[in-house]
Amino acid sequence: MDSKATKKWMRRAVGMADAASWCFALVLLVLILLSSTKESSLTEEPVKGNQLLGRPCEEIYVVREGETLHTISDKCGDPYIVEQNPHIHDPDDVFPGLVIKITPSKHPRKLLR
Repeated sequence: MDSKATKKWMRRAVGMADAASWCFALVLLVLILLSSTKESSLTEEPVKGNQLLGRPCEEIYVVREGETLHTISDKCGDPYIVEQNPHIHDPDDVFPGLVIKITPSKHPRKLLR
């Protein structure tokens, strides 16, 4: 009789352990899903490297879509972009991907949008 009681107790223990492991797996799955869908309340825009450093421009600057030398000059606080970049033959002909040298000032002017 002890053998039957022991087997019955073992089946119950294994069943309870199995149920507990399934509950734990379900709770873990819910926590993973909740943490992966949590929205960031800090900012809507992606943070670029220059923003992390608190500087608007690096010494080497790559022109982006829609930028002109005037907007880059305002953004970076460098009024002498054309003089420092002799490879720019026509100041009105800048294009995305063009690499230019910038001498950023400590107090750049803000762009008005």
